[in-house]
Amino acid sequence: MSLKYTFLFTILVSAFTAFSQTTYPKITGYFGIMHPIVSFNREETTVNFRDYYAVGFPTGINIWKSEKIGFSFEIVPNIKDDQGTSKVTNLLFHPGVLIALGNGYTFAGRLAFETSGRYGVTPVFNKTIKKNASSSYYIAVPLPVRFGNDHPGTFTVGFQFGIAF
Repeated sequence: MSLKYTFLFTILVSAFTAFSQTTYPKITGYFGIMHPIVSFNREETTVNFRDYYAVGFPTGINIWKSEKIGFSFEIVPNIKDDQGTSKVTNLLFHPGVLIALGNGYTFAGRLAFETSGRYGVTPVFNKTIKKNASSSYYIAVPLPVRFGNDHPGTFTVGFQFGIAF
């Protein structure tokens, strides 16, 4: 191979490598559907799908500072259907830190501020289950802990799935 073809090949490989590398900060967005499964407090245990039907629609932006750590801001409108009457019951503001755990797993440690007057934290364990060129699908287990508004503290186990782009 002549020197000029070797040089041209080297330039093309370098250009391809530069385009395939991720630069930071990296911004991604996502949309999901979250079902609380069961909630516990000192007075009672309530189960979604049995006692009522509740669903949330987490929508957010992730700003990855590096391959390992990032910031996320999420807004979650929540809808509840109880005895045939449905309404938006709450809007959740959910900022947090993202920590990549490897192999498609991510931990999100979120603060929670609800328009219903409740507040708390939400640890979320997330797994990318399918990655495409321009999007990925994920599942997650959020574990909300809430206080305030003259109600006992609650712990909830939920299931979330969605698409990131």
